[in-house]
Amino acid sequence: MIHMKGLRAALILVAAALAGGLLPSPSPGGGPGIQSGRDTSRGTDQADYTQAHRPQFHFSPPANWINDPNGLVFHRGEYHLFYQFNPFGEHWGHMSWGHAVSRDLVHWQHLPLALAEENGIMIFSGSAVVDTTNSSGLGRKGRAPLVAIYTGHTRRLQTQNLAFSIDDGRTWKKYSGNPVLNIGKKDFRDPKVFWHRPGRQWIMVVALPTEKKVFFFGSPNLIKWKRLGEFGPAGAVGGIWECPDLFELPITGSPRETKWVLIINMNPGAVAGGSGTQYFTGRFDGSTFEADDLRQPRWADYGKDFYAGVSWSGLPESDGRRIWIGWMSNWEYADEVPTSPWRGAMSFPREMRLERTAAGLTLVQRPVAELGHLRTELLRTGATDLAEVNRMLRERKIQGDQLEVEAEFARVTAVEVGIAARVGRNQHTHIGYDFRAGKAYVDRTNSGNVTLHPSFPGRHTAPVHAPGGRVKLHLLVDRSSVELFANDGEGVITDLIFPDSESQGLRLYERGGKARIVSLKIWKLASIW
Repeated sequence: MIHMKGLRAALILVAAALAGGLLPSPSPGGGPGIQSGRDTSRGTDQADYTQAHRPQFHFSPPANWINDPNGLVFHRGEYHLFYQFNPFGEHWGHMSWGHAVSRDLVHWQHLPLALAEENGIMIFSGSAVVDTTNSSGLGRKGRAPLVAIYTGHTRRLQTQNLAFSIDDGRTWKKYSGNPVLNIGKKDFRDPKVFWHRPGRQWIMVVALPTEKKVFFFGSPNLIKWKRLGEFGPAGAVGGIWECPDLFELPITGSPRETKWVLIINMNPGAVAGGSGTQYFTGRFDGSTFEADDLRQPRWADYGKDFYAGVSWSGLPESDGRRIWIGWMSNWEYADEVPTSPWRGAMSFPREMRLERTAAGLTLVQRPVAELGHLRTELLRTGATDLAEVNRMLRERKIQGDQLEVEAEFARVTAVEVGIAARVGRNQHTHIGYDFRAGKAYVDRTNSGNVTLHPSFPGRHTAPVHAPGGRVKLHLLVDRSSVELFANDGEGVITDLIFPDSESQGLRLYERGGKARIVSLKIWKLASIW
């Protein structure tokens, strides 16, 4: 509930912005009423990034609500990041596409609002491609267009629509023939489009959330679409299916062998509770997807706070990477997190690979190598014991809320080993490995403000093998998040945390016996702002 004085001030603020042409007018019947918030539609970089809990090396908007990443595309040296955005406030509503670009996947430039809600139609999630041959005919003067494919949402209908840009994504025009795909359903959304070279056509993967299915469509020109096949229900079906993705990856160590990976985001019912991201490996023949395993869910992230994960299109073949990013929150409590004037952030970009592990063919993830641009080394050691490392941490006063840690532990007799981050008075987040259970974990039970939702405190685990009694923990710590990549990304856990700003301590721990450090590296990470 908004206090009347605050509501009056908010309405004056928004009215002034509308009068000055800075914000798109909210459409009648297009969602919740006007909400207070800062105008970020012009893409200003003058936001205050010093607020409590404000991420320092993860993307967040200057102000207001964001959720799913959208339209990830690489074009002319720039990584484009669009995202679900409310231009009018810190809560979900008036969904539009915010926009930012980067040349290194690390530092981001905010750009003006790309696609705005209008005529009662919100701009829900979707994708973007470079139409290099101008198959759509939307290019101009020999320039290939960037084409966004998005879901147009009303309370009764969801359809697939196009918008295009011929100035490197700086301005966008909605296609006059929208919608380009309408099957008359209320829940039919989140198109991911890519060029399928063997079939010589565009493929669209789109979710039917309540039916726990995805449909595949084909098109020669992004405008006329033909139904091909479908997949699902399969794997985890405890919630709705959203934000699909489909791509082919080589298997590490067998470069001539590839598999297709189908990403399905699900809410609720994920492994850690609430929303999460599952995946299937299998074969795609240009019209249908055949999964290797239809029953056993595989999770891309075992934490509470990685959702709507989607990958970049348009990366040059010479790059050889498949890179993705996810919304770093959970629908169970996203509206309640203690941040202002922004609400929502993205995970750090990750490279995905397919590797054969003890658990079978596994989607492994690592932070993109460009993370190294932010590093200042604080400590590096070889083999030693944990007590010696903790002594060095104390003597050198190594602590902080922007850290990267790579630690390899060797079990002697210990039951658990790990890293305690953001340690303060009665606060800590434990990131560790349980040798008996064979699981890596993040325990945020005492991480700070854990009362925002009953499901927030807890210990989240990922199955990870420790051959020879050794395990690697690669940790990214930001002001309000931890991301764990265990054993080179075999198990990944992403969790939000909200400790006091004074909780900056760092130490290693062992429980139930002794352990050794095989190697340890600690870096301070610079702010990207």
